[in-house]
This record gives sequence, structure tokens and C-alpha cells, in this order.
Amino acid sequence: MKALAQLIVLAKKSMTFAFVALFTLSVVLPLLWMTMTSVKSSPEIFASPWGLPTTPHWDNFANAWKAAGIAHYFANSLIVTTATLIFLIPIGAMAAYIFARYPFPGSKLLFGSFLGGMMFPQFLIIVPLFALMSNTHLLDTKIGLTIVYIAYSLPFTIFVLTGFFQTLPKDLDEAAMIDGCSHSRTFWQVMLPLAKPGLIVVGIFNGIGLWNEYSLALVLANSEQNKTLPLGIANLAMVMHYSGDWGALFAGLVIVMVPVLIVYWFFREKIHETMLAGAIKG
Repeated sequence: MKALAQLIVLAKKSMTFAFVALFTLSVVLPLLWMTMTSVKSSPEIFASPWGLPTTPHWDNFANAWKAAGIAHYFANSLIVTTATLIFLIPIGAMAAYIFARYPFPGSKLLFGSFLGGMMFPQFLIIVPLFALMSNTHLLDTKIGLTIVYIAYSLPFTIFVLTGFFQTLPKDLDEAAMIDGCSHSRTFWQVMLPLAKPGLIVVGIFNGIGLWNEYSLALVLANSEQNKTLPLGIANLAMVMHYSGDWGALFAGLVIVMVPVLIVYWFFREKIHETMLAGAIKG
């Protein structure tokens, strides 16, 4: 029986390892292939799609960055995403702190309405949102798109940070109040720094989502001046399809991917610690 139990444990570990290995390959191999293809010429891509490049064509990145206008779209996405996070995280943190620490009559209903916003189909609000932005003269502006992104990301932010604030010991804010801190000072100087891991995770997930957001930007920022990076990549795919410069297209995809990978690499430990802490507490 002992040998059978050990065999079962070994089989489970082997299956887990195989699953993790397959999942890793399914993520890493497409990234490597895309990176490798980005330094090939168009004839070489079709002649040897799986082979290594004979001579790296680094000019593909220059063509995508300048000739195809990726630099302009990249700057627009950076501005809108950064501005959204600057306003979104403090607003979401304040709302989440109230929901977690100071329940009031109707707070559960209000919190449930935020959760409902996470499940509301996006395409149902496109038409009224377009009319609202047009009437307020915010249509096709970076400010208007930023405001929409804040509202769009607020439900998820409040949901995650409310759960995070609920896990923090209540003795901390009570001790701060006894020491003479006001409610606002307790929040900004005591509770918010303790919620830093949660803020980082929320910021990263929202940032990645906003960086890749396409449908809202397509409707609300459709001029060349205000187009974001996903719209630029779609435009690049169309342009390169007719010009036949497929290497520049893959180079543009790598340019989009690199910032996300860099952010994740720098904050990977915080993400893992926060997720592990949530799993243990759950």
C-alpha cells in the first residue's frame, strides 16, 4: 500500500510538472517566434517561417517606429494609461477603504452596483457613451478617453482593494485614531502604505488592460491624432498587408509587448506575494 501511495503521489507530481511545462511552452514559444520573426525580411518569413534569421533586419523596428507611426500611437497610449492610473488608484483606494472599514446604510447595494459594472456588457454602453461624450465635447480627446477609462476600470479596482483592506488588522487604524490621527490622515499615512502590494497588483492589471484596450478607443478616439497603440497596430497590419513589409508588422507587435513584459518583470515578486497571500487568507 505504501508503494502504491508513493506511486500515486509521483504520478500526480509528474502530471503537474507536465501541465506546467506545456503551459510554459504555449506562452514562451509564440513570444520567441514573434521576436525571431520581427528581425526577418518578408521573403525570409515566407520561405522559412520557423527558421532562424540569416541576417537580422533591425531596420524593421525603425520602419515600424517611424514610418508606420508607432511612436505616435505609443505616446498616446502611454499618456492615457498613465493619466488613468494616476487618478484611478487613489479614487478606487478611497472608495474601497470606505466599503471595507465604514459600512453605511446602502453600502452593500452600492458595492453590488460596482460589481454589476464588471459584468455589464461593454457593447451596450457604446452608443449612449458616444452621445454623452459628443454632447460634453469630450469625444475624440485624450481627456475624454481617460475619464471613460477611469470609470471603466473603477469596479475592478474597488472590488480588489476592498478585499485587500478587509484583510488588514483593524487594530492599526484604531491605534492611529487613538494617537490623534484624523480619518484622512489614518488612510493616507497608515492604511494606504500597508495596501501597497494590492495597489501595485491593481495598477499592473489595470495598466495591462488599458494598454491593450481596443473597442472603446476605436469609438471614442478615432482620429489619427488621438489613436492609441492597439488602433495603431490594427492600422499597421492593414498598411503592411498591402506593402508586404511583414517584418515591420512583427516588430510593431514586439514594441507593444515589451513594456508589459518589463513592468511584469520588475514587479513579479510583489504580484506573486500578493496572490499567494490572498490564496492563504482565502
